[in-house]
Formats: sequence, structure tokens, C-alpha cells
Amino acid sequence: MNDKNFSLPRIEPFERLHVYDSLMMNAKRWLMAHDYHRRRQNVHYQSLNQPGIVCGLGVKLIEPPEEAPAQFRDKRWLEIQPGIAIDIEGNPIIVNPSVNRKFRIATAPPTTGTLTVYLVVSFVEPENPERKQDIEVLREWFRFDEKTSPPNEKEIELCRIELQPGVVKLQKPKDVLFPEVNDIDLRYRLLAKARPEAVVNVALMKYSDADDWYNSDMQKLSDRDRENLSYLMRSVSSLYPALQGITEIGQVSLQNKRAIADYDLFFLADWQVVNLDEEELHTLSIYLKTGGIILIETPTNNSFLIDNIHKIITDKLDIDLLSWEEMSRYHPLRTQPFLFTIPPNINQQSIEIQSGGGIILVIGNLLSAWGIDEEFSLARNDIRTAQELGINILHFAWCRRQMTQLLQ
Repeated sequence: MNDKNFSLPRIEPFERLHVYDSLMMNAKRWLMAHDYHRRRQNVHYQSLNQPGIVCGLGVKLIEPPEEAPAQFRDKRWLEIQPGIAIDIEGNPIIVNPSVNRKFRIATAPPTTGTLTVYLVVSFVEPENPERKQDIEVLREWFRFDEKTSPPNEKEIELCRIELQPGVVKLQKPKDVLFPEVNDIDLRYRLLAKARPEAVVNVALMKYSDADDWYNSDMQKLSDRDRENLSYLMRSVSSLYPALQGITEIGQVSLQNKRAIADYDLFFLADWQVVNLDEEELHTLSIYLKTGGIILIETPTNNSFLIDNIHKIITDKLDIDLLSWEEMSRYHPLRTQPFLFTIPPNINQQSIEIQSGGGIILVIGNLLSAWGIDEEFSLARNDIRTAQELGINILHFAWCRRQMTQLLQ
């Protein structure tokens, strides 16, 4: 249930020890020679894989240990099970059975609302150049921490717990998929796995209170679009694991020219397109030139609105759209990764797709088929087909943006 986008290793050259006859070996050179191989291994892991738990590291409730002082003998004690994890740098974190794995959640409960506590494990480097070592073997170690902020890239989440005001009494959840307050929540643990080829970010338009024409009904429509986009992003890893979709859909004001640049695809509803001002259109024009994709959806039953959208795209953005039939038979929207000869019918209604210059115009109700509709009326085949077409759109957005930026 987590979709973090982990950073790649830094682009910097390796340096290794130059070995030659009569080279005098000392501790510094010995460490340099061995550190080179370790760094190579870590960069290899970080380039091709994502950090996470390999095995074990479960979390269970326990009674307070006998040696605990009286003031700490409460319902806050956990025991972490033995296991292995790998962090973002490729360092193995090995929690073996012989070490102390008991941990007390010490965070004070909030006075109001709720507070999330994260239990994390991280790698500890045993080598300390400033401390003299008189032992022959150094053991690579780890540490457990509790935090009230989300884990950073070097930390592996073991569980999280939502606290509420009052006495903290940790509990085993009645339903592990739907934990409640004070329950041990394991849903956000990351498993170590291969890194996807690409990570796609999506945003939609955000309005401020100063936009007097923007009302609560439009906010509801925007929230529904955001939910449907999030459903699509959740489906990506299952249907096409080479791609990863970030399920947190961004909300970007077009007054901020830099913010939109962080996203591969930007969604606009039809009513948003016809209310764009000149400054917002200029921002979108720059976004398209840097490789971004703009996805627009409008219903089939409003020819006046469709004509207005076409006019804005043609006159303001200087883009001509091609119909599905006019596109190359090898166009990525048709072929990658899923093959479509014609746009699908959703709920027995046809979908029309037009594209050109980084804009994809969908005439029909495609977004609503990416998630669960309110009436639960969509057939499973319609949802799956709509999601596969959506993944083609996401894949096209990532390819176009990546290739465009490689040329800049």
C-alpha cells in the first residue's frame, strides 16, 4: 500500500586503491580497498532495486519484561521478530534472534485529535574513524526508533500506530487490513523488490478561494476525478509492474509554473479548460514543450463544449489533434503496453480519443471507469479495459517526457 519513489544513486565516479609492488599497507588504505567493493555493490543494488523487508521483522504485543521499572510496566511493549531488510543504499539490516528485540513505544498521546507513531529500523555503520578500535571484528548493527514523522529513505518501516488522547494501550488489530486507533498497523511495510522502469506522477488543477466562479459542486467533481485517477494509479503495479504509479494525486495551481513541471501527466476537466486565462494557458504551453502530457475529458453529449475545447487547443495552444483513426497504427496509445485496435466501449457507451502535441482529449466517460462507481454498475471487464487504456496513457506520458528531457 506504499508507493514511494526512491532516489537513484548519486552520479559520481568510483575511486579505488592503486596497487603496485612495494606499496605500504596501512589501515586507511585497507579500508579504502574494501570500501570500493562495498560501494560498487551498494550502487548496483540501489540502481536496480528498492529498499524494504526481505523476510521476518514481524511485530507482536508482549507483556512488560521483568526487568522493566515499575513506571514502564504498561501496555506499550512490542517485540520485533528476527528478519532481514535492505536499506536504500543496499546495506543489509540483519536482526538476529540473539539480540534484544523488545521495544516500548514512549510517545505521549496527543491532547486532541490523533497522532501517528512510526516504528522503524535502520542500518548502523560500525566503523568509527574517530574512535580507536582494539577489537578484531566489527559487527554491522541496526537500531530501532520511534518517530512521529514518516520514515526517511534510510529507514525501514516496521509498523505504525495511531494514538488518541488518553492512556495508550496497544492492541492487536481485529482486522489486519482495517486497523483502528492503538492497533498495530502493518499495511505500509515495504518489501524489497526490483525497481520499476519508470515512476509516473499525475496532478490535477487546484483553485483558490479567490476564484469566485469555482463553487462546491465543482469541488465535488474535482474530488471525484482525483479519486478515479488514484484508482488508476493503484492498478498500475498489478497490471504492468514495469511502471509504478504514485497514488497521491497532486493538486497544482497553474499560477505556479515550476510546480507543474514535477508531473508527467496533468488532468483537466472540460469545465476547467474553458475557464483558463491567458497566464494559465501560457504555463500549459511551457509544460507541453518540456514533455508533459495534458489529459482532458469531456462527455459525448455536449457538442458546443467539445467545439470550445477544440478552439482553445487550436487557437491558444497552436495544436492540431488527430483522431484515433488518423493516428499511426504503432502509436503508443494504441500499442504500449496493451494493444487496442479501437477505443473501448465503457458501460455500452463509446469512447473517442484524439491526440496531438502532448494533449490527449477523451470524449466519453473514461475516468469514471477507472474506479468503483457509486451504483456499482460497471462490469469488471469494463473496469479492466478502461484501466489498461489508462496505463497506455500513463506509459505514453512517461515516454514522451523522458525523451523530451533527454534532449534538453
